Amino acid sequence: MTVLGVDLRRVYGAYPTGVAVVAGLVGGRPAGIAASSFVPVSLDPPLVSVCVAHTSTTWPLLRELPRIGISVLGAHQEHVGRRLGARTGDRFAGVDWRATPDGCVLVEGASAWYDCTVEEQFRSGDHDIVVFRIHDLDAASDVPPLVFHASGFRRLD
Repeated sequence: MTVLGVDLRRVYGAYPTGVAVVAGLVGGRPAGIAASSFVPVSLDPPLVSVCVAHTSTTWPLLRELPRIGISVLGAHQEHVGRRLGARTGDRFAGVDWRATPDGCVLVEGASAWYDCTVEEQFRSGDHDIVVFRIHDLDAASDVPPLVFHASGFRRLD
């Protein structure tokens, strides 16, 4: 990695973001990834986006699903963020989740959730920008979000 690359990672890390889980049922089992790049895009139509690394081995399994769930993790769910951010093992071991009839996987206890379909996908640098159309959603106003900042999980106090 170049010096600019090291600086980019450090400086990008200065911007706090929420932590989202992007997940669906693949062969009847939950599959998902953690994303700190979740962003609301549009109110009309209702759209959100996530950036996914080209190196992801899970995204190719998810992108063709009829529905995908996005769960914004709560401050108490750091263990879920770590689990879903892992590259190996059963990412959903010890994670409470539910599936919708359409195959979205949603993390129980999250501060917000979205039931989505892939609207568009754009190749950009070493990631794809994935835009999702929202079909259903809800939030738990009493669950504060988990925050990712400076390469670590944080809570709002």
